[in-house]
Amino acid sequence: MHGWFLWGLIHFFEIMRVFAKNNNIFRVLSEAVSEGLLVVNSNSLIVATNRKANRMFGYRREELIGKSLNILIPDSYAKKHHEYVEDYFGTHKTRKMAMGRYLFGKRKSKEEFPAEVGLYPFTIYDATYVLALIFDKTEIRKKDIQIQELNEHLEKKIKSRTLELRETVAMLKKEMKRREEAENKIKRALLKERELNELKTKFLSLVSHEFKTPLSGILTSATLVSKYKGAEHQEKRDKHLKTIIGEVGHLNGILTDLLSIERLEKGKEVYKFSEFSLSKVVNEVVYNINMLLKSGQHINYPQNIDDVVIYQDEKIVSLILTNLLFNSVKYSPEDTEIDILIDIETNKMVLHIKDQGIGIPKRDQKHIFERYFRAENALLSQGTGIGLNIIKGHVDNLGGEVYFKSKLNKGSAFTVELPIGNGIDPRIFDVRV
Repeated sequence: MHGWFLWGLIHFFEIMRVFAKNNNIFRVLSEAVSEGLLVVNSNSLIVATNRKANRMFGYRREELIGKSLNILIPDSYAKKHHEYVEDYFGTHKTRKMAMGRYLFGKRKSKEEFPAEVGLYPFTIYDATYVLALIFDKTEIRKKDIQIQELNEHLEKKIKSRTLELRETVAMLKKEMKRREEAENKIKRALLKERELNELKTKFLSLVSHEFKTPLSGILTSATLVSKYKGAEHQEKRDKHLKTIIGEVGHLNGILTDLLSIERLEKGKEVYKFSEFSLSKVVNEVVYNINMLLKSGQHINYPQNIDDVVIYQDEKIVSLILTNLLFNSVKYSPEDTEIDILIDIETNKMVLHIKDQGIGIPKRDQKHIFERYFRAENALLSQGTGIGLNIIKGHVDNLGGEVYFKSKLNKGSAFTVELPIGNGIDPRIFDVRV
């Protein structure tokens, strides 16, 4: 900004030997400069100042002339500054000091202030001098500090707003996830309701069919029995009476299963444990199932249970055995055998029912314990698809296991493991589950 003037001033000093005895000319010219001027010789002694420099540092002119430049340098910089001065007089180049950062001067009051210094060397009468042009940067530095503080404030505000934005985004994501979960829950509920309606429809159809067929058989047999009145017709009467008994037993089994489903669903099933003869239960079940056997079918009775007494729910053991045997009879052809095998282990009874029936297709096996499910090769046979589901529900409640192996057209083998005696979980003893 003042370069043109400074260069003129330097040229002026080059001809100052004309005015060597009169420094008023320097004083007149230097006072026209709005910045502080100092002239320093090679010994770092101040040889000239202007009024601006005097005011800047808080000295009178006579207090500065002939003094070391160090009185204007902060103590913390004085040692280094002496090295800089020696180095500078060695290079003898025009330049600004500390480009890109602040220097500091020291006032008479010891107060330090930021400054910018331009150095301009010149020679008079073979003596080297340096003209220092000094700018007081106090106000500018205050503004720089204000700008820096403002920038820091803005950075903090940006960080704060960014954090708030992140938190808002996180909350929105959480809310979106919550709403999505709620929507999915509603969809699942609607789907479940639709499935339940479909199951109800299917159930009513199955039950209607299951009741209609045996009732028709009972009605037909009862009608025919009434026609066979003579003693010679006793065999025919017995045949139809057996049919009636069998169909009534079948209907009773369906009703028992339906009641079990209701109790299992509502958690109202009450298990009542007692000691009972295992052979007695097996005999009763086999006797009832024998009335449903097809021509040539035979049930092989277990031989090792005559004196076995177990502690379990007698009604549930009978229900499990009845359902498994009924399925084996229904899905096995004529002239085949059905095996009942029972192993009594420590605190556990293992029941095996094996047949030579139609088996279960491999792709249907994973669904076999689902309610109302029927394998594709059993759709033309009577059945509700609830028997195995009921067995699974009771066995699970009693702390047991049920599983099977099956091959298409080769037969099936179902196994039920039930705790007996002290093996029964006390949490389900005589309580609702």
